[in-house]
This record gives sequence, C-alpha cells and structure tokens, in this order.
Amino acid sequence: QVQLVESGGGLVQPGGSLRLSCLASGRSFNTNRMGWYRQAPGKERELVATITGSGILNYAYSVKGRFTISRDNTKNTVDLQMNSLKPEDTAVYYCNVYTIVNNYWGQGTQVTVSS
Repeated sequence: QVQLVESGGGLVQPGGSLRLSCLASGRSFNTNRMGWYRQAPGKERELVATITGSGILNYAYSVKGRFTISRDNTKNTVDLQMNSLKPEDTAVYYCNVYTIVNNYWGQGTQVTVSS
C-alpha cells in the first residue's frame, strides 16, 4: 500500500525558512514525477513545484527563486526548501506522486507565515 507522509510544517515569521519532507513508501517512485502542492483557505489547490525522475524542475512563478525542490531516490523522499517566506505562502502543503495509473497524495502539513 502506497503512503506519502509529510513533515516539517509549522509557524514561521515572514522572511524565515522551513524545510518540508515527504517520505513515500510501498513502492519505488524513482522514475515518477514527485512534487508539492498547496491549498490556502478558500482557494483551490495549486502547484508549488515538481521534479521528474530525470530531475527536470518546474516551479510556480510565485515561489521561483525562494523555494527549491529536491529528491533522493535512494530514500524515496522529496523535499521542499522554502526561504524568504511570505504571509501569502500560508497554506496546507501536500506531497504528490504522479504515475500513469494513479495520483498519490499525502495528508498535508500546515505552513503558517505570520509575525
């Protein structure tokens, strides 16, 4: 059974940093696209960043230059380093793994940016 478990969320002041981590279990996802999405209250879920199995990166315009996505295929993990955080980054962040036959989601981790 596939499970995605996120960790690393929390409360941080504007300008601060957080690192999110997602551990995928149940099978290997070395060749699959992994990524992070977020959903703020009253808004739709949106893409934050993705990374393919070959390392191709994609970022939302709003986070370019501030967030960095990375993966470790030996550990089946995908991380999101978030720097220069802004109040508008406040949301529940979800880990995602996309395969041809399924789209897997974690349970989400809350990130709150506030002074």
